[in-house]
Amino acid sequence: MEPLANYLWEQNGDRPAGEFAERFINLEKEILTIESAIEGALHIIAERVAETPEFRKQLRDTMMSEGTVRAKVVSGKETEKTKYEMYYDFQETVAKIPSHRMLAIRRGTREGILNFSIDVDNTKFIVTLLSRIIRDPQSRFAPFLDTAVRDAYDRLLLPSIQNEVRSILKENAESEAIKVFEDNLRTLLLAPPAGHLPVMGIDPGQRTGCKVAVVDETGKFLENQTIYPTEPKQDLEGSEKTLLDLTQKYNVRGIAIGNGTASRETDAFVRPVIDKNKLDVFVVVVSEAGASIYSASKRAREEFPKLDVTVRGAISIARRLQDPLAELVKTDPKSIGVGQYQHDVDQKKLKRSLASVVESCVNRVGVDLNSASVDLLKYVSGIGDKLAQNVVGYRDQHGLFRSRTHIREIEGFGDKTFEQAAGFLRIKDAGNPLDRTAVHPESYPLVERMAASLGVSVNELVENPTKINAIDFKAFETESGRYTVSDIREELLRPGRDPREKFVVPKFREDVKEIADLKDGMELEGTVTNVTNFGAFVDLGVHQDGLVHISELSHKYVQDARQAVKVGEIVKVKVIGVDPAMKRISLSMKALMPKPPKRVRGKKRPKTAPQPTEAMAARARGSAKPSGEPGPKKARPERQVLQKQQTRPPRPPVEAVPPAPKQTMEEKIRLLQEKFGRAR
Repeated sequence: MEPLANYLWEQNGDRPAGEFAERFINLEKEILTIESAIEGALHIIAERVAETPEFRKQLRDTMMSEGTVRAKVVSGKETEKTKYEMYYDFQETVAKIPSHRMLAIRRGTREGILNFSIDVDNTKFIVTLLSRIIRDPQSRFAPFLDTAVRDAYDRLLLPSIQNEVRSILKENAESEAIKVFEDNLRTLLLAPPAGHLPVMGIDPGQRTGCKVAVVDETGKFLENQTIYPTEPKQDLEGSEKTLLDLTQKYNVRGIAIGNGTASRETDAFVRPVIDKNKLDVFVVVVSEAGASIYSASKRAREEFPKLDVTVRGAISIARRLQDPLAELVKTDPKSIGVGQYQHDVDQKKLKRSLASVVESCVNRVGVDLNSASVDLLKYVSGIGDKLAQNVVGYRDQHGLFRSRTHIREIEGFGDKTFEQAAGFLRIKDAGNPLDRTAVHPESYPLVERMAASLGVSVNELVENPTKINAIDFKAFETESGRYTVSDIREELLRPGRDPREKFVVPKFREDVKEIADLKDGMELEGTVTNVTNFGAFVDLGVHQDGLVHISELSHKYVQDARQAVKVGEIVKVKVIGVDPAMKRISLSMKALMPKPPKRVRGKKRPKTAPQPTEAMAARARGSAKPSGEPGPKKARPERQVLQKQQTRPPRPPVEAVPPAPKQTMEEKIRLLQEKFGRAR
C-alpha cells in the first residue's frame, strides 16, 4: 500500500486515486475493494504525519504554551465533600499551573475522585497541519489527505503528545516538590539547638500515661518514669512529685514535650508545676514526627535493648531539643513530614536528594568525633555506615580521640578518606587547638607560618582578634588561594563556630488546647512546621497545623513562600477561618503586620495654552531676533536659497479660501509622481 500512499502524498499524479488504487486489490491480503486499498494508504499517511518530528514538536510546543489543564469530578461524586473540591471544575494553563496543583490533581485522579485532560485548540492546529501538507485545496488529492490528517491528529498525534506533556508536567512537579522537601529538611536539620544541658523528654499519652525520660548534657540516658497528669487516671499529686524529684535529682534545665496526643494537656500541667516551685527550667513543645518510627527501629533496639518503645520515644524527644541535627539523622527523612506530596514523587530520586541534603547539613555543622553516633558519622564526607561503626568501636575500645591524626589508625581510614573527612571532624579538648576548628590538617603548616609571621604560637593566635587582624593575609593568598585564607581567618576568630541560629522558646496560649477553642480573630504564636509552594503550616498546639496561604504571608507580593518563612521559625498569626469538620485552620500573618503607606500620586497639572514669547512674536512679524539675544550665524548661500523655497506665504482668511475640487485617482497619482519626481 505504500506506493499508493506515496502517490496521494506527492499530489502530482494525472490519474484519479480510485483508478490508481485498482492495482492494489489483492484477495490474499484481504484487500477486496478500491475503498479498502485507499483506506490502507490513508492509514500509512496518518502514521507518517503523526511520526514527523517537526509536527510533533510544533504540537508539543503549542500545548506547553497555549494548552489548558482541565479537571472534573468523576460523575456521581459531585456532592461528596473531599479535599479535592476546588478541582471539581478546574482549569489552568499548562504554562502557569503550579507543581502542587498538578500533583493534587494527579493524586485525586489516582484516588478515583477526579478526571483530568490537557486540551489545546484542535481546530486551529488541524488547519495549520492541512495548510502545510495539502498544496492545492482544490485538487483531487485534497479530500483524501484531509481525511488522513484529521485521523492522524485525533487517533495518533494528539494522544501521544498529550501523554508526553503529562509526563513533562509530572517530572516538573516532582522536581519542584523534591526541591521544597530539600529546603524544608535543610532548615529543620539546621534548627537552633538548645545546647549541652540536662533535658527531660516527655512523650504525652492519656490511657497509658506520659513516658518521662531524662538525659544528661551529652544525651546519655539516665532514668525514666511514667506520670498520669490527664484523664482517665489523672494522678496530679503523684505526677508533680515525680517531676520535681527527677528535675532536682539531675539538675534538669529544659523539658521537651512531644506534640502528639494530649500534648497541650501535658503542657498545661507541667508549666504550673515549674512556676509554682520557681524552678529555673524552660518548657518547649517539640515535633515528634518520625520519633515513633525511630523508637521501633533496629538502631533504637540496639541502643536501648531493654527499654520500652515509648521510653525510647521520650529519649528521642529530649535529644531533639538538645541537638535536632544529631537526633533527626537517625530517622528516615521521609518520616519527618516536611514534604509536599512526598508520596507522589519518584521515591528513588527523593531518597538520593534527601541523603545529599543530610550529608550537606552534617558537614556544614561539623561532627564531634568523641560524642557522635554512628548515624551522624556515616553522613560525614568519605565515611559510610561501615566505617562509622569502626570509628565508634575504636573509640569505645581505646577511649576518646586526642588528635585528628589518631583516626588514621582505624581500619579502613586511608589517606583518601582522611583527606575527605578530616576537615569536618572536631575534637574539643585536643592538644592542637586547630583540631577543634574546620581548618583541614593539610593547612596546619600554613597557619603555623601565619603565627610565625607575628612571632607567636598557634595557641596564642587562636581566638585573639588583635593578633589575627595583624596578619598580612594577602601575602598568603598566592600560596593557598583567597577563599582558603579567608576561611582560615574566620575559623581562627571563632574556632568551631556553629552556623545554626540562637535557640528561642516559643509560647502557646494556655486557653487554646483543641481546634474547637479557636475563634476567628484570635492572635496566636506558633512554630512553622512545613513550607510548601502554596503557603506555610504552623503548629498552634491544637494537634492540627493551620495554613497560612501564600497570599496571607505579607502585604507584599510573595512568589515563593520559602522567601517569607522557614521551617522551625516562630511566627505570630491571626485566625481567619476554622472548619472543625474538615480539620482546616486558616491563618494570616499579614493581618498582624502594619499596612504599607499608600503611594500618593501627584495631581495632573491642567494643560494650558502656550504663551507667545518675544521670539515667536518676532518671527511672526518677520523681524530679526529680539534685543538681548545674539543674532543668527550667517548661513551658507545654498542653505538660504533652500529656506526661501520652503517659506510659505501667509495664509489668507478662512472665508477667502475656496473649497478644494475633488480629484480623480489618475490626478492623484500624477501629482504624487510629479511631487516625488521633483524630490528626486
